[in-house]
Amino acid sequence: MYDKIKEIMTSKYEIAPAKIVPEATLEELGLDSLDVVELAMAIQDEWGTRVTDDELNSAGTVEAVVGLIQSRVALI
Repeated sequence: MYDKIKEIMTSKYEIAPAKIVPEATLEELGLDSLDVVELAMAIQDEWGTRVTDDELNSAGTVEAVVGLIQSRVALI
């Protein structure tokens, strides 16, 4: 799942793969509020689970985003 998030961020936002590490925050990666909304939609498209932009912002790090998605997918 981490690899897929990394792939989405690399292709959609043109972030260098080396910058996308578990402890990186969405802000450090240069994602603004619109980018976070788009990321939430990409997550829904990829895994069929809904997360809000507020939840992604609260998660903070890439690792926490992956954990959030994993917890949602486990409920499906």
